[in-house]
Amino acid sequence: MSSHLSSARAVLRAASESRWRPGLDAPPFHSEIFASADEASGAGLALALARDALTSQGEGGAEEDARHVLWVQDRKAMQLGGRPCVQGLPPDWHRRLIHVAAATPEDALFALEEGLKCRDFACVIGEIVGNPRALSFTASRRLSLTAERHGVRLWLVRLDAAPDLSSARMRWQVRAAPSSSPRWNPAAPGTATWHAELFRARRHAPGEWMLSDENGRLHTASTAATPDFGDLVRPTVGRSLAARARA
Repeated sequence: MSSHLSSARAVLRAASESRWRPGLDAPPFHSEIFASADEASGAGLALALARDALTSQGEGGAEEDARHVLWVQDRKAMQLGGRPCVQGLPPDWHRRLIHVAAATPEDALFALEEGLKCRDFACVIGEIVGNPRALSFTASRRLSLTAERHGVRLWLVRLDAAPDLSSARMRWQVRAAPSSSPRWNPAAPGTATWHAELFRARRHAPGEWMLSDENGRLHTASTAATPDFGDLVRPTVGRSLAARARA
């Protein structure tokens, strides 16, 4: 009996350690974020995840990678959500952002791949609408290999897209969530908050979180949406949303 309990505890401990959380070291080099084009949750979470990945905790406190950031959008993404507003970005990003307006998804993919080859970039963020033919599994694989080869991370926001075959190491589904009320001024905008589902990750179990961006740091706003150990053994673990749709 004791051996079975020990084995169960070991399984639960391993499951807990495999759960994603903000601040983890060595995030994957290629991630995808699926979001609606009717809200800015995709770009917002991509920015928050990028800052979380680029900030290291040293003896002198938090220190963020100060290299430039490449942001690529295809024409439809700019029409639906607009270009990144520099004044709305973190102050230390105002002079670091390089924006590329691509006419087509093909041009956007070319710019993304070329940006990943440049080690002077801290990271690359992209926004592409729908499921264009150009963004095939082969194209996705090229992005993954290029990012890993050159050590530059990519967060690709898929607006109004259906989860399809991809080699992205981490895939999120995100939507906006109610913000908590500001402490001093109830009429002021609240902290940006998202309901995020990690439905595929190579090193982590699937799960759901309420995430918030507070003072430039990514936090779990609530643990209520995070699955407990029982949820980690549900039949859909390890399967993408595309696989669930086909089931």
